[in-house]
Amino acid sequence: MGSKFDMLTGVLAKMRADLGDHENKVNYRLPVGEEELPLNQFLGQSLKLEFSGKISCLHCGRATKKSFSQGYCYPCMKKLAQCDMCIMKPETCHYHEGTCREPEWGERNCFTPHYVYLSNTSGLKVGITRHTQIPTRWIDQGATQASIIFKVNTRQQSGFVETAFKDLIADKTNWRALLKGNAEPRDILGEAEKLKSQLKEGIDSLITRFGEDEIEPVESELVEIDYPVLEFPSKITSHNFDKNPVVEGTLKGIKGQYLIFDTGVINIRKFTSYEVSVSY
Repeated sequence: MGSKFDMLTGVLAKMRADLGDHENKVNYRLPVGEEELPLNQFLGQSLKLEFSGKISCLHCGRATKKSFSQGYCYPCMKKLAQCDMCIMKPETCHYHEGTCREPEWGERNCFTPHYVYLSNTSGLKVGITRHTQIPTRWIDQGATQASIIFKVNTRQQSGFVETAFKDLIADKTNWRALLKGNAEPRDILGEAEKLKSQLKEGIDSLITRFGEDEIEPVESELVEIDYPVLEFPSKITSHNFDKNPVVEGTLKGIKGQYLIFDTGVINIRKFTSYEVSVSY
């Protein structure tokens, strides 16, 4: 689709990605307005992104001087359930208290099956995702290996299970380490069984609280993910549209939601709703 253009102009959204048929190599596309630019073809070539200075809210479309919660204006950030703290910390869900910002949205998105998983990003990590976001969630985080360990029936339950793991392993990724290379391969399936054994008492108490049908251990296959990277940077320099509207250089790789240039890296998701022109 991108071959007929020399330039695309439009509002940025987070990169779309899927696993290709060849050795689980990730295929990336950059949404720019109504178009999606296939990115893998530009590895080793020059690419330029220029921010126009315009930001429009991802939800309501109004102009905003600053983006909040990765793409929203301030009023929408304050009123939307998808911008509430419980999205980052599901165990703090307050739907049952009658204080959900958007109860109908919560019913559609939070009272659906979720998975707790182990992944290898900058190291071993626990995380959660909706059943519809596998393997997208793992790709967005730059995981090279991942496996599901629990299936639960609500987002809040996934938060409680994830929290049980946090004393033993990380729930965050070191993004600088992520971009300096791939983490050493881990025995994810073996680590999963070890952690389940160590945390059996805590997990059993959650199963007793919510029910056996609500929280179920899963024995899942290992998924391995290969990113299109020609060369990792030895030193991480970040591009930021708010400080410099022009990002350009030779595209050396793509991992997670980052474009890796010979001039630095940029987190595309951070600049959701920014209007840019992409030249190639």
